Amino acid sequence: MAAKSNLERIVEFAQNALALAPVTILGSGASAAHSIPGMEPLAAHLQGLVVPTEWCAGEIDEWDRFLGELASGSDLEAALQAVRLTARQTAHVVEGTRALLLPADERVFHDVLNDRRALPLTRLFRNLFTSVHRAIDVVTPNYDRIAEYAADAGEFGHYTGFSSGYLQSRPKSGASRGPFPAGGASRVVRVWKVHGSLDWFHNSSGQIAGVRVGRETPPGFSPLMITPGIDKYRLTHTEPFRTIFSCSDAALESARSYFCVGYGFNDPHVQAKLVERCDSDSVPILVITKTLSDTAREFLTSGRCRRYLALEDDGAGGTRAYTHETLGGVILSGQAIWALSDFLDCTLGPAA
Repeated sequence: MAAKSNLERIVEFAQNALALAPVTILGSGASAAHSIPGMEPLAAHLQGLVVPTEWCAGEIDEWDRFLGELASGSDLEAALQAVRLTARQTAHVVEGTRALLLPADERVFHDVLNDRRALPLTRLFRNLFTSVHRAIDVVTPNYDRIAEYAADAGEFGHYTGFSSGYLQSRPKSGASRGPFPAGGASRVVRVWKVHGSLDWFHNSSGQIAGVRVGRETPPGFSPLMITPGIDKYRLTHTEPFRTIFSCSDAALESARSYFCVGYGFNDPHVQAKLVERCDSDSVPILVITKTLSDTAREFLTSGRCRRYLALEDDGAGGTRAYTHETLGGVILSGQAIWALSDFLDCTLGPAA
């Protein structure tokens, strides 16, 4: 019997991991594939914001320090961690972030409205639901609603910890804030948005709501989104994030495999359980991305990840593939299977 080719071994590993109904981790690269702005465009956008006239001199000085950090070459997260913004400055950043991302998110929705097959994620969800699973889990630090749109396009339910409808609320009892909505669809994509969502809001009295309609922030409310910076870790201990993280951790702890799409492994909140399981339980992990981040590369080659396949752009129209057996990687010429659509074509067969 002829030895298997590199591509055959890669496809076999990927198919076996997908057959285990993995928890899917969506990073910024998954959104960038649909023209959702990432950190660099966001940094440029924040630099162009007009400073509110009500800010005091100290706030203006701190904002100038933040802009100076960006001008010196710091990335957005490092720049925000180097300063201590006030509550209203943080709100300014959050509103600016939402203002940049929302139009791009809405364009994705319009694409899906016109073509229910516009999102490769829909195809992935359909494949994962060919098993007996009633629910599949997605964990993401992204604010956009691509995962929710993809679920809707596949005629599956989706659940983010909020009720359905135009005015969404969180369950009133802690016992009912678990991983399933009350009643509803027989197949549910549970989307654990650990840093918030474009349609989540809260007010000064602690009321939390999901609002699906309207571009403007509702009067008296502010967007419920955790941005990079000093407050990032403090805010994750407040609701709804405390519950969302609990559900996310539960999904990651029970997963039989992981599928990371455009995820850079730069958020300890998300990957702590994943890293632990890949090390102690040899849970297989798939990673597809435009370019592997330094932290992703370090984790995969550290020896703690027992079974993995990582695919990235080779820069020449093909893919460089890394596995636990080929640490230096192999080139798959002319096959851009690091992109989700092409990856699914390769592993599941061409789309119908």
